[in-house]
Amino acid sequence: MEEVSFMLDITTDIQSLTTFRRRSGDFMKQLKKSKRPVVLTVKGRAAAVVQDAEAYQRLLDLAAGADANEGIRQGLVEARRQKGRLAREFFADFETRHGLRS
Repeated sequence: MEEVSFMLDITTDIQSLTTFRRRSGDFMKQLKKSKRPVVLTVKGRAAAVVQDAEAYQRLLDLAAGADANEGIRQGLVEARRQKGRLAREFFADFETRHGLRS
């Protein structure tokens, strides 16, 4: 997978909504080529972010991976502190609580 930079270039990546509306075709080409988001402003304040669909999907994938990694990290910390329990104990308790044991 190609490396994507998310550093903003304030000369090209921050634009007014009005400019974006007038030149949306140019912006779409820029988004596809650079893979960087564009911050749209209204009255000089950031109002929205527009991004190429592939770059957005990459962000979603990175966030999902980070979330999974954080879950694993927390699980390992709890295991070291001996705060967890065996899966078979958990499932036996779960089945009993929910009337799933035969």
